[in-house]
Amino acid sequence: MLQVRYRRAWGVFTLFGALSGFTAHAADIKTVFVIAMENHNWTQPANQFSGGIQQIYQNPNAPFINGLVNGTAFATIDGSVVHISEHVAYATAYHNVLATPGGNNPHIHPSEPNYIWAEAGTNFGVLNDNDPYNAANPTNQTTGLHLSNLLTSAGKTWKSYQEDIDLTRNGGGQLTNVPLPQDEWTVPLTSFSGVSASVDNKYNGSAQYNYAAKHNPMVFFTDTNGGNNSTTSNPLSTHYAPLQQLLTDLANDTAAGYNWISPNQYNDMHTSLSGGYKGLTADAANIKQGDDFLSQIVPVIMASKAYKNHGAIVIWWDESEKDGVAADNGDDFNHTVGEIIISQHAHPNVNGVPPVR
Repeated sequence: MLQVRYRRAWGVFTLFGALSGFTAHAADIKTVFVIAMENHNWTQPANQFSGGIQQIYQNPNAPFINGLVNGTAFATIDGSVVHISEHVAYATAYHNVLATPGGNNPHIHPSEPNYIWAEAGTNFGVLNDNDPYNAANPTNQTTGLHLSNLLTSAGKTWKSYQEDIDLTRNGGGQLTNVPLPQDEWTVPLTSFSGVSASVDNKYNGSAQYNYAAKHNPMVFFTDTNGGNNSTTSNPLSTHYAPLQQLLTDLANDTAAGYNWISPNQYNDMHTSLSGGYKGLTADAANIKQGDDFLSQIVPVIMASKAYKNHGAIVIWWDESEKDGVAADNGDDFNHTVGEIIISQHAHPNVNGVPPVR
């Protein structure tokens, strides 16, 4: 059976095939869906379920995620109840970029350097969350040595699905849930957020939107962002799609080979909704928002032909965090980062539980 493993050393992920019983190979993975989540440890030494930053593993506000890894996740897919956990393997020794056992290492934070690293295997010295063409301190890179460009050079396809981009506006100029037609899409070079009464978020039911370029790794490279051009004339605009388009592409079996999915900053666990969420506030709300998002989007992907025909879903968290204790070091090996693989080629469950890789 193919054991799908990932590393941060080059590109976002490098697939390896470790064979045991089946004749599958890494090349059999035809379509990859990466879902990027934010700013949480999988495990941490203190404040596991309280405080400003809580861990995900065994957190009561992440029942779907924990169901995936403890063998109890089920979902209705194509009208049938499917035991999703049978498709799952996960990591327990995945750490922040350059982390060492004692944490005496360069600290690659905040978010943006980790997304750039995920795309190119380095952060190019970037240690901020600036938009790529920020006037005072731009972070755009001109190298062609990064994953999406290498895929293009190899004749492979990629697409970046970003929640809240390319949406129509109503007569009052407010954003709505309706995507623009494809010929009006742009490359989303600039972050934006706000509230619109015409937005009813499909996943959390709120009127709030929050797109962050820092969570969109392809947008930091000239050959995959088309330059400082945020108009419809940018030839690469069709590589950046509103999240609603993912559902259309899955239904039409037109997803790219490599698909990066960034929820907005509420649905990726980064920021709690104003007013809280389902009676929760602060980090408990962050975690529940992200867990609810995953519980809705993962079954939709699993129902698609792209997934069933040798697809893989990667649920990825960008970086480790301090747990709130004085002098805590989030980059030592006491802090792990979540990494969950969902695929028919994942290692089989052991005694009814997904294996730790």
